[in-house]
Amino acid sequence: MKTPKIIILAALIVFSFTTNAQDKKKTEEITIKTSVVCNMCKYNVEKAMAYEKGVKKSNVKVQEQTVTILFDPKKTSPEKIKKAITMAGYDADEMLADPKAYEKLDACCKKDNEVHE
Repeated sequence: MKTPKIIILAALIVFSFTTNAQDKKKTEEITIKTSVVCNMCKYNVEKAMAYEKGVKKSNVKVQEQTVTILFDPKKTSPEKIKKAITMAGYDADEMLADPKAYEKLDACCKKDNEVHE
């Protein structure tokens, strides 16, 4: 009688570990080329990403003009993330910044400026 209970318990434990391992694979990472030029830009993009559904973490590297984003692909997509960056006033890979959002940026954040911190 105890043998079937032990087998069932062992099967449940194995299934539980398998499910947990699959749950941890809920995120993807993408690096996007942006038009950020300063720390104010870094703040603006990271703030925009904080409000984007599905984004878990973002990291802007001003000197490299990139943003690396960890996201849940069930809740968002690279296209939606890029759109959010453009709506914050910055280029995102091949997508140009939204003109109205770009005009609202501080003078130090205009993309014709040299990269500065």
